[in-house]
Amino acid sequence: MTHTRRHFLQTVIAASAAPAFLRAQGLNNKLNVAIIGCGGRGGTQLDTIAGAGENIVALCDVNSRTLAAAAQRFPAAKTFTDFRKLYDAVKEMDAVAVSTAEHTHAFATLPALRMKKHVYCEKPLTHNVWECRRIREAAREAKVATQMGTQIHALPNYRRVVELVQSGAIGPIRECHVWVSRAWGLQSQEAAKRNQDIVFATGRPAEAQTPPADFNWDLFLGPALDRPFNEIYIPGPKWYRWWDFGNGTMSDLGSHWNDLPFWALKLDAPKTIEASADGSAHPELAPASMSATYEYGPRGEMPACKLVWHQGEAKPAIWTEKRIPQWGDGCLFIGDKGMILSDYSKHLLLPEDQFKDFTHPAQSIPESIGHHAEWLHACKTGAGTTCNFEYSGGLTEANHLGNVAYRTGRKIVWDATKLECPGTPEAAQYIKRQYRKGWDFGLL
Repeated sequence: MTHTRRHFLQTVIAASAAPAFLRAQGLNNKLNVAIIGCGGRGGTQLDTIAGAGENIVALCDVNSRTLAAAAQRFPAAKTFTDFRKLYDAVKEMDAVAVSTAEHTHAFATLPALRMKKHVYCEKPLTHNVWECRRIREAAREAKVATQMGTQIHALPNYRRVVELVQSGAIGPIRECHVWVSRAWGLQSQEAAKRNQDIVFATGRPAEAQTPPADFNWDLFLGPALDRPFNEIYIPGPKWYRWWDFGNGTMSDLGSHWNDLPFWALKLDAPKTIEASADGSAHPELAPASMSATYEYGPRGEMPACKLVWHQGEAKPAIWTEKRIPQWGDGCLFIGDKGMILSDYSKHLLLPEDQFKDFTHPAQSIPESIGHHAEWLHACKTGAGTTCNFEYSGGLTEANHLGNVAYRTGRKIVWDATKLECPGTPEAAQYIKRQYRKGWDFGLL
């Protein structure tokens, strides 16, 4: 928990650069911003955007208590529990920040893009591959400022690692491993306790409970197929384990951890993906522990490589054999001339004796003005952002494909143009989902 808090505080500090930067640039024109999702991460977006001096013109949340608390702070903002009504009623907005549950990201984001509004969306960008491609296409057409909430991308450490990789410090890289210790997903009660989990389950609960009076269960369900309310689905860390609402650890932490190799190795669409876990895939719940191996072709002067994702109790062999430092979470680049081990805030060149006199290449990637600040600046000036929907969309699609491979139980070949897995027709149901009536927004 201390490790997580430290990274969160670093992210907040980076984001807090927004007001000072905008004042320094003399960008005094204020944006009219709508906030969709006001609690949790949405509360952070609200604080940061309002703290930068922007106008909060609309607030939306399915929890009326959360909405009322936000409205008390911003009494001039219009309030909604249904973001579809927000888009019908609020026309004076310039930008939208989306922090809903994962399964409604595309539905809260697409209308803004079609209205040519700037959009910030929490990670992962969408619930599945097909939605992600639609959002990428809409963003290209809209030509507005977009940013996905991969806040670690703005911190200095990732930038220094990218410089090392791309300068050839460890030579050509043909293999990379990413591992995260979080093990939230389908597991036994004993494993849940061992992994300090907050919930465990073996399937959809049979008991139908009455939702809290301040929580609109129907609007939370949104495009997901009907199911009775049960407290096992909320709050936040619970719902993302369920396939109907989220995609487990892969799409959540993969957005942060796979961001580093995706950036440093200039990755694009994988050629093949194969995943494994103890036992077969569950129809309702994402796995707690899992590994996924991605194979990528050559990219310019970079050779073909494989990226292996490990979550929960799964770890790379080089880690279990204790041939590298035993970091609980990490990203390891294996090059022809050495290795780079990184986490969010620090990195090492390995073997350490070999690199003891190594001089870091000259800084080539500028420091970020802050993840939110980048987006706000882009909204006002037309400048670019580092995690725009094109870049982050490619990352999101790749992360989702790890789950597609896991759920099919087969090694899949990926046709990025057709959004198909040739020879694996059963993958189609995981690439695109079925929606509840009334929830299409033109996605169908």
